[in-house]
Amino acid sequence: MPKYVYTFAEGDKHMRDLLGGKGANLCEMVRMGLPVPPGFVVTTDACRAYLSTGHEPAELAEQLGVHLRELEARTGRSLGDPADPLLVSVRSGARFSMPGMMETILNVGLTDASVVGLVRHTGDERFAFDSYRRLIHMFGKTVYGVADEHFEQALEEGKQAKGVTSDQDLSADDLRTVVERYKKIFADHTGRDFPQAPHEQLQLAIRSVFDSWNSDRAVVYRRQERIPADLGTAVTVMSMVFGNLGADSGTGVAFTRNPATGGRGLYGDYLPNAQGEDVVAGIRNTMPLSQLAQLDRGNFIELVSIMERLEHHYRDLCDIEFTIERGKLWMLQTRVGKRTAAAAFIIASQLIDEGAIDPDEALRRVTGAQLMQLMFPTFDLERAPAPLATGVPASPGAAVGHVVFDAHRAAAANTPTILVRLETNPDDLPGIIAAQGILTSRGGKTSHAAVVARGLGKTCVCGAEALDIDLHAGQLVVGGTVIREGDLISIDGGTGKVYLGEVPVRPSPVLRHLTEHPTEAATDPLTAAVDRLLRHADYRRRLRVFANADTPADAARARRLGAAGIGLCRTEHMFLGPRRALVERLILAETDRERQNALDALLPLQRDDFERILAEMDGLPVVIRLIDPPLHEFLPSLHELTAKVATARAEGRDPGHEAVLLDAVSRMHEQNPMLGLRGVRLGLVIPGLFAMQVRAVAEAAAARVAAGGDPRPEVMVPLVGAVQELEAVRAEAQRVLAEVENAPHIPIGTMIEVPRAALTAGEIAEAADFFSFGTNDLTQMGWGFSRDDVEAAFFPRYLDLGIFGVSPFETIDKIGIGRLIRIAVAEGRTARPHLTIGVCGEHGGDPDSVRFFDQAGLDYVSCSPFRIPVARLEAGRAAAITKQ
Repeated sequence: MPKYVYTFAEGDKHMRDLLGGKGANLCEMVRMGLPVPPGFVVTTDACRAYLSTGHEPAELAEQLGVHLRELEARTGRSLGDPADPLLVSVRSGARFSMPGMMETILNVGLTDASVVGLVRHTGDERFAFDSYRRLIHMFGKTVYGVADEHFEQALEEGKQAKGVTSDQDLSADDLRTVVERYKKIFADHTGRDFPQAPHEQLQLAIRSVFDSWNSDRAVVYRRQERIPADLGTAVTVMSMVFGNLGADSGTGVAFTRNPATGGRGLYGDYLPNAQGEDVVAGIRNTMPLSQLAQLDRGNFIELVSIMERLEHHYRDLCDIEFTIERGKLWMLQTRVGKRTAAAAFIIASQLIDEGAIDPDEALRRVTGAQLMQLMFPTFDLERAPAPLATGVPASPGAAVGHVVFDAHRAAAANTPTILVRLETNPDDLPGIIAAQGILTSRGGKTSHAAVVARGLGKTCVCGAEALDIDLHAGQLVVGGTVIREGDLISIDGGTGKVYLGEVPVRPSPVLRHLTEHPTEAATDPLTAAVDRLLRHADYRRRLRVFANADTPADAARARRLGAAGIGLCRTEHMFLGPRRALVERLILAETDRERQNALDALLPLQRDDFERILAEMDGLPVVIRLIDPPLHEFLPSLHELTAKVATARAEGRDPGHEAVLLDAVSRMHEQNPMLGLRGVRLGLVIPGLFAMQVRAVAEAAAARVAAGGDPRPEVMVPLVGAVQELEAVRAEAQRVLAEVENAPHIPIGTMIEVPRAALTAGEIAEAADFFSFGTNDLTQMGWGFSRDDVEAAFFPRYLDLGIFGVSPFETIDKIGIGRLIRIAVAEGRTARPHLTIGVCGEHGGDPDSVRFFDQAGLDYVSCSPFRIPVARLEAGRAAAITKQ
């Protein structure tokens, strides 16, 4: 019989796939002997079965009954017992942490009868009815979809009637009244009374957690974080412990290191006389965890000891939730904590120094996406105005945008925005993702806004209490200054400061070190950590990292950033500007002599371009792609010329040269230029064009040899679909190369960007010295759509529907386009075992794609200069992950 329920004593941290991260880590803490309230876990298998069939597995009800009875025996209480009730929490817990994205219900088991027993057991009538109203609210929202605002309005009216502003000032009688209001709201919006059968509450709560796996916000979060949609969530059922039983009780969230900066030391929030959701939701402002030492020194010392044990056990930053119930410390959750990009690098380096992990493991704990964040600019504070307010620096970065008070408007905005809220909740996720930064007036470093922002790499400032935010009026007021929706503000997630207007930015210190002082020792902890791990990635990686560079300046920058060569030098960029006139002469040539004269005029310009690039990359390979786009792209558009010629003739003027151009463009016009006369086809149709470019490469290389250099150019033929095309171009190129004295050996290869080329790679390899995948065109032709036409047209809808987890132009489509790549690699290497194979599309700098290219057996990746450090890191990570 399938096993769908496990006690905490039956699992361990390695069972994340089955028990979810939360459940597996609770089991691990029990194995470590830490104080964990008793409970059990409903597996992800049960969730997947429910989601696929629409009902729970037949065996689940019986297993739940058995484990509930065991829990009752351990605690000496029965669920919903009117005399002394057992109450439980029901929480989600997926394989991957998804903070706030799914559902939690606390105090399950409270009813009209059992609340009396809770009063008797605790001696605190106010606490009991406060717990009951929390259950009705959470149950109504989570299980039946009753909007928060209905319950919040009732609570607000209760406070107004009493003349107080804080929930804490409501008496037991006040809360009895609130409970009755909540029950009426529940009945009015659901068509039934609030369930008074505790076992029904538990069943419905578990089912609602299963359903929350496919909630809108969970789907959005999974798509953003690239978490598979078919994993499902486990459900943790745990005996309730209460932090809101008085001054000797409380709740908190702790981190074993600072998740924002990576600094060692105690870090977290504590809230006396409160339940956990009060801390996470940011409803009440917390105190620093260090103040617990003054309130309850014994539990503070025990907590610090447990934190040290957990970090040593997990060998990483740990995120911990705990509750103190009447002087007794309980651990409610631990997990490897989310952290900012800066903290990820600093902590990984620290753990190497401490002997907790080796450099390979450190590489596995950082990502290219995190490095990319660190390479962006920060505020130039020397030129910043005085701050309007200062809040909690919750997630670093510099964000400038227009104020938006609503998450949906932030998600729909087409300009940079700062999402401003009292506090955020999971429903705000689309706006958080879309905004440049998040600013709240409530909450601390472990509030929902802070945790989600850090995970997404968003700038966030929380708890800016000086801000008087009026969501209905669409404005905030601070110190007499009124800021309305649409006004420009700047927020600094590193200092917590909020500025009116746009603050100037300054370059990233990490990028500055990489570009200006790559060989010098870094002086600050962050750049030192990045430099250390990048150097280890260079030592570990198999893939070489090249750059896409078309100018000497790009080549020089790429080399400083660690490029081992140029994998794509696009020659068409060299025909822009004043050189367009020469391209016009080539297009308009009516005789062979006119055509050759145009080519002869272009030759020295191309030669000079190549010579300067080869000089910057001396001693490193430079792959030069022969011209790819159709020639008419260098001329004015058909519509523009048609309008000018028509206007001139209508006005009785001679259109002159523009009429000649119009005739040429009309003759060359194509319905789909992407599939027309371009690439190798252009070289075969326009006599002498490729020969001119090959000669320019050879003569530039010969000039560099004469100057004492070590040029290593390679010629790449674009858009080949048949070996015969490459053979024809290669024969012409070799004749030209043979005519240039003192030129070094120049390999001739091809781009694999047409699906037919990938499928016939064995034949093509016989005529190629190397392959380089042009993944942009390969993706367009493989999917049958044009990137320029479809990204705005239907990609957003495809992403919403889950057809794409991410754009295939951003991350390589491993299943489809990836299969073409694997076929081409296998067949190319079968025909020519030592064939050099790389990729020169921008996928070469995408972290997920780099790992795929390593697995597929490529020799190098090539990307824009800015992304070279990212590709270097990811290539090293790929090797470390493979080793693992």
